[in-house]
Amino acid sequence: MAAAHSSSDGSAFDWIDDRRRGREAAGLVRTLRPRPADSPLLDLASNDYLGLARHPEVVEGAARAARRWGGGATGSRLVTGTTELHTRLEQELAAFCGFESALVLSSGYAANLAAVTALAPHGSLIVSDAGNHASLIDGCRLARGTTQVVPHADPEAVRKALSTHDGPSVVVSDTVFSVDGDQAPLSELSNAAREFGAGLIVDDAHGLGVLGAGGRGAADAVGLAGAPDTVVTVTLSKSFGSQGGAVLGPARVIDHLINTARTFIFDTGLAPAAAGAALAALELLRARPELARQAGQVARSLHERLVGEGLTAVAPEAAVVSVRAPSPDEAVRWAADCRAAGLSVGCFRPPSVPDGISRLRLTARADLTQDQIAEAVGVISRTAPAGAFTAGSR
Repeated sequence: MAAAHSSSDGSAFDWIDDRRRGREAAGLVRTLRPRPADSPLLDLASNDYLGLARHPEVVEGAARAARRWGGGATGSRLVTGTTELHTRLEQELAAFCGFESALVLSSGYAANLAAVTALAPHGSLIVSDAGNHASLIDGCRLARGTTQVVPHADPEAVRKALSTHDGPSVVVSDTVFSVDGDQAPLSELSNAAREFGAGLIVDDAHGLGVLGAGGRGAADAVGLAGAPDTVVTVTLSKSFGSQGGAVLGPARVIDHLINTARTFIFDTGLAPAAAGAALAALELLRARPELARQAGQVARSLHERLVGEGLTAVAPEAAVVSVRAPSPDEAVRWAADCRAAGLSVGCFRPPSVPDGISRLRLTARADLTQDQIAEAVGVISRTAPAGAFTAGSR
């Protein structure tokens, strides 16, 4: 028998140091930065698209639910973790978005894993957009079906992939891609899927609350809400200012997920406070449908002003505005300089960006004023590295 080797000196994880040095050399080190509850920074980094995370009615919805139901769901939803509050949230979400049924999970990430893994069994084909979010990518990796990745937003590539498979298949895509904020060609993707009898699974994390009539989402905007071959996942942590995720679709699909989706069956249910906050946000959006339009207007105003300053910004199709940076290091410095000047912005670098181009990522919030937009653009322009400007603009 071979002798056991001792690793009491800690050498078992020495390889981590090599990885860290590699990240440092590439300018890709990430750190946590705790923020105070009363941060003085102007926030263009969060995904609080409608400005509801701190709305008094949303906060009270969370507090009221916690007082009534307690701090946690206490177990998986099939054991003890389903409350009347969860059921009401599912019914309200399905009705608002135009779907037959809904299933609430503990996060949008868990919702994507549930939908993709449960709807892509052994022998099936998953056709996945190259720009999809990590949660969809991980769902494809965990599913028992075979995944074929196709070029970004390319319905013809989807058709070609589907034509090679004889059996169950699904097309998987974001509706609004989180890096540049561009929209997927949903109608064309749906047409391609239907030609081959495939299902369509779309992640509407960045569309719910921003697109569609009164913020009902991307599927509503293109007439796919409630379609029998369409499944939509959403997160409650962006436009709804809360936490959690949901899968929307035909009742038989939701029933299938309840019985087969591991991130639902084996996970503790969403905390009541999060469900209560999401319900309050949904009620506010119903009462103020103009919030969705306002978020889009703010995004367009940000883009116009940034381009006017000579920066390279991608035209927004929802509420995300990205500004190209010359390199990962300069993107980090740029974001830090913005922060020092009182502005919080997102900083996206590889591997978070599929094209390898680093960016500042700005979130348009419905509650931003024109003065705040002007202030933000001024800070971004003043702190921008020289390589961020288009030729001849400075």
